[in-house]
Amino acid sequence: MFGLTKVTDDTLKRFSVRYLRPARSLVFPWFSPGGSGLRGLKLLEAKCQGDGVSYEETTIPRPSAYHNLFGLPLISRRDAEVVLTSRELDSLALNQSTGLPTLTLPRGTTCLPPALLPYLEQFRRIVFWLGDDLRSWEAAKLFARKLNPKRCFLVRPGDQQPRPLEALNGGFNLSRILRTALPAWHKSIVSFRQLREEVLGELSNVEQAAGLRWSRFPDLNRILKGHRKGELTVFTGPTGSGKTTFISEYALDLCSQGVNTLWGSFEISNVRLARVMLTQFAEGRLEDQLDKYDHWADRFEDLPLYFMTFHGQQSIRTVIDTMQHAVYVYDICHVIIDNLQFMMGHEQLSTDRIAAQDYIIGVFRKFATDNNCHVTLVIHPRKEDDDKELQTASIFGSAKASQEADNVLILQDRKLVTGPGKRYLQVSKNRFDGDVGVFPLEFNKNSLTFSIPPKNKARLKKIKDDTGPVAKKPSSGKKGATTQNSEICSGQAPTPDQPDTSKRSK
Repeated sequence: MFGLTKVTDDTLKRFSVRYLRPARSLVFPWFSPGGSGLRGLKLLEAKCQGDGVSYEETTIPRPSAYHNLFGLPLISRRDAEVVLTSRELDSLALNQSTGLPTLTLPRGTTCLPPALLPYLEQFRRIVFWLGDDLRSWEAAKLFARKLNPKRCFLVRPGDQQPRPLEALNGGFNLSRILRTALPAWHKSIVSFRQLREEVLGELSNVEQAAGLRWSRFPDLNRILKGHRKGELTVFTGPTGSGKTTFISEYALDLCSQGVNTLWGSFEISNVRLARVMLTQFAEGRLEDQLDKYDHWADRFEDLPLYFMTFHGQQSIRTVIDTMQHAVYVYDICHVIIDNLQFMMGHEQLSTDRIAAQDYIIGVFRKFATDNNCHVTLVIHPRKEDDDKELQTASIFGSAKASQEADNVLILQDRKLVTGPGKRYLQVSKNRFDGDVGVFPLEFNKNSLTFSIPPKNKARLKKIKDDTGPVAKKPSSGKKGATTQNSEICSGQAPTPDQPDTSKRSK
């Protein structure tokens, strides 16, 4: 079940691997560098799922405090080369096949904690062989920047270069694959010859090149295809439409799938933001079930989620310095800035607010590209008439925001104009493949989510259908009809002096 048919018992004993029969789990120990004391464990459980096998990891202590470089006690001070993997099983296969020192990162491709960097200083050559997908390739390039790219080499994913355990089981020559590892460092100018294999990798892995897909917003996947590193997303919407609530769920979806996320909330406090995200994570009101708070809080705490401590107006230089630090220390892949207007008061570049905003947007664009980190920037729209939908040109400032952005998302809120209409999300720019479009959003007040339909939807329909005969609409202005429709949409029954217009609206 673990794919270890070609891994010998001697290899398992050398790494002190055990099997815990009641839990059907392999046990990987975390020893202190000298190998004298046991500091923790990782359990890898195998579960049958149809014709395949799925694996579930459990660490002791919890993931945030688990800093085990599996295989470290076997490293000698004279070793000058090491191979880093993302799974313990891969380290076993590599060490057995090549005899080279191997180490396993504690959290795979998610992050490389700075606490581990001193243990890697002795090596003159570090080879990353993290996996067989584009996400592993991106993680390897990010980690190499921490460890000095000039001494790092990367094994490129491919059909003839699978992950180490699969290579061993498939009869590949692992030593030969390691000799083909590419240097992580190159000059500022590159030729197509150096990019040729990367282009082939994207063409042969189209879905992975499109980015990580949202699990809560399938319609967003249909248009944007996925969330990609190194891009700038501009998000806007009317005041009070729920921009912060939507973007928190949008980011939480990705964070729950392992995207290291940094929140910069300058408008609302981190406590309030965390409360909203925890409610969305639990998909229900925790104030009504406080006995479950610790359960959900423990799970929420394990997410790779971090918050800036700024509130109110801040200097762009201070914010960028904080983001740079977070990328280095926590391997942040997604930064949310809510919102841009709160950083404009500190910029003394010009009395022209438009020029100041253009400069800030340019700085975020450069940060996203240089650090291969996705930046989502919330910008308030300029004042528009209530009866007009927002457009890309409605974003406050000049056209630079929409020009620099890879994606432009607009949260449209037409319920006050069109009666019982719904909010919907409009993708008005998509630089990846050009697809644009809209899809409806339905807000669930109980879970503070836009992705989970309200449970009382059927009840609201029943109220509409059971309100009796439809009275003839008196000749009143549109304003009255709009108020009436808004009340029906919110689940309130019509008052006696207001005729039921639900069927007309429907």
